[in-house]
Amino acid sequence: MKILFLDQSGKPGGAELCLIDIAKPYQSNCMVGLFADGDFKDLLIKNHIPVQILAETPIKVRKESSIIQGLSSLSQLIPLINKVANLAKKYDVIYANTQKALVVGAIASFLSRRPLVYHLHDILSAEHFSKTNRQIAVNLANRFASLVIANSQATHKAFIEAGGRKDITGIVYNGFNSKAYITDEQEVTKIRQNLGLENKFVIGHFSRLAPWKGQHILIEALSKSSPEVTVILVGDALFGEKEYVKQLHQQVKDNGLENQVKFLGFRSDIPLLMSACDLVAHTSTSPEPFGRVIVEAMLSGRPVVAARAGGAVELVEDGVNGFLVTPGNVEELARVINICSENLQKTANMANAARERAAQRFDVENINQQISELLAKQILLK
Repeated sequence: MKILFLDQSGKPGGAELCLIDIAKPYQSNCMVGLFADGDFKDLLIKNHIPVQILAETPIKVRKESSIIQGLSSLSQLIPLINKVANLAKKYDVIYANTQKALVVGAIASFLSRRPLVYHLHDILSAEHFSKTNRQIAVNLANRFASLVIANSQATHKAFIEAGGRKDITGIVYNGFNSKAYITDEQEVTKIRQNLGLENKFVIGHFSRLAPWKGQHILIEALSKSSPEVTVILVGDALFGEKEYVKQLHQQVKDNGLENQVKFLGFRSDIPLLMSACDLVAHTSTSPEPFGRVIVEAMLSGRPVVAARAGGAVELVEDGVNGFLVTPGNVEELARVINICSENLQKTANMANAARERAAQRFDVENINQQISELLAKQILLK
């Protein structure tokens, strides 16, 4: 099967990292078409996946855009749709990995007479998308998609509640190569030394810096914890969230936490940094579609505390393979931090058990096999 993958982003987020794993088995029979240039293209090339930049300028429509704002982007979209439709004729399937890719891919699939797959990595709710964008996504998927792959039960439920067709949907979690999260203890010791984390209880937060990702919640919880606790924030602003980053720095200063919070920006050595942590925190204030960082923490053999909402509750069983706290509840988060810092051996045993289970449950080969079977069932047999 020859697949034309489409993605709107030039920057590697969770959906993009997932796409790399999905595309790898089709390296010799696929192309990834991007609507923006950037580091994601470099990652695809590094993984020997063919890639082509299809748009000269990023599409300006955002999740919260109105219908008027959407219509204003038509002059951008029409040439892109024509380009994708012509390119798609060389492939068997169009695989849209993001919502903007769905918009382009849906019309291109009609023009090129190629089946469309939509991989849904978002919870289609009012918290994340405007009513217009939700309606567009659902209507296009219902009308043009042969298959919608939801990355969690939470994502699937939101799609159906928004009016999506249940008969074309399947649920497939993200896949991971567990071997990529095995690190050398000497390297872990070295990076802790380089970052000044020796003799500290280290909490890692791994995501872009954005209000709904809740870094401010973690900083507030830190102010209620031992002075020996240190937080590393791995990530930076992606979509016009620079003001929030400034607010985080000011919050750290106001609470006198300059020596306990380190802003590391975007990093490529995530498994190593996770292994250098004593606890990984997921603090999203809105439901997370899946929670990739949660599984990565488990595979790194580190305890995880996650917000009890969305896909996270499908990954974490409170007190068994991690901890769950009410989204935005600083007191609960601070309490878990104290429990973990005072019971290192107990939480380490929990984390080791979580790693074994995650390695089986989210094995990338098994996940890719599930996707392959869905493609065959929903598309090739039609």
